[in-house]
Amino acid sequence: MEPDKNKAPDAANQPPKDTESQAPVDALSLTPDELEKEQAEIAAASPEKIPEVSGEKKVSPLKRFLKKINVYLLFFVILVVIAAAIAAVSYLNSQKAPVVPEVASQELTQDALKDLANTDASVGGAAQTLTIQGNAIIAGQTLMRGNLNVAGNIQSGGSIQGPTLTISGAANLGQAQINSLQVATTVAVQGVTTLRDLNVAGTSSFSGAVTASQLTVSRLIMSGNAVLQIPNHISFTGASPNRTANGAVLGTGGSASINGSDTTGTVSINTGNNPTTGCFVRINFQQNFSNPPHVLISPVGAGAGATDYYVDRNNAGFSICSVNVAPANQAFAFDYFVTN
Repeated sequence: MEPDKNKAPDAANQPPKDTESQAPVDALSLTPDELEKEQAEIAAASPEKIPEVSGEKKVSPLKRFLKKINVYLLFFVILVVIAAAIAAVSYLNSQKAPVVPEVASQELTQDALKDLANTDASVGGAAQTLTIQGNAIIAGQTLMRGNLNVAGNIQSGGSIQGPTLTISGAANLGQAQINSLQVATTVAVQGVTTLRDLNVAGTSSFSGAVTASQLTVSRLIMSGNAVLQIPNHISFTGASPNRTANGAVLGTGGSASINGSDTTGTVSINTGNNPTTGCFVRINFQQNFSNPPHVLISPVGAGAGATDYYVDRNNAGFSICSVNVAPANQAFAFDYFVTN
């Protein structure tokens, strides 16, 4: 007879179930030893699945601070603090009074001076450098056998004497006395310049007024619409030219003289008995003109006005003549002005 399939099997006849498949026992009902044993079994079965110990992982205070603040803002604040510290230090240093160096002097005894007078001491060699950190005061004379190079300024309370002085840069001289000055390039003088003698070999250009007590030139050229203004007298000086009188025209006992220069002067004439027509006198220049000059004459006195005078000229001189007979035994003159 087949067993009834719908009938529940007898519980007593069923095999006992695995204790591991049973429902977990309440942890509160376990003893501490049982809990420790249970944790060890679980760790041995699957170490990679060990649950983390309850509680958060400990984080350093610095990391927690960096998470709460902006890094760029922190850098900016640090830079501001450093700049403020530098400014404060600079201000405090500027308020300090400068330290005045004190130069300590040492006197030499008479014995030490005698030793120095009888000896010649040499310090170092040509390849060595003597460096003096402090100030040096030399009461006597100092001789430099080599060149003197000064990196800073030179201040001299007295005169500076030397055969030559070469300045490659700018020079500011309060007062300078120069016996001979040679300038290779341009010279600019801002103030008043007083020159005893000035010799110019080349061209000179003056944009302003030139005042001179005496001006000597070999040639004066006025260009453009230049105006020559002479508020005073004009005097033409120079050696007196030679003269040759014609006794036949002057008459017996007549004479002629000259007072002036090649440019201007006066010819004085004294006629004698029985004068004739012709040239009274010949004027020979001290320096010949390049071309026959222009000669202007004017009569002085009634005797000169009574003559029909004229001029005969060339580049070496001129003659004063008359086409009629001059009055006998008369003194008169002719003024002349010669231009080229």
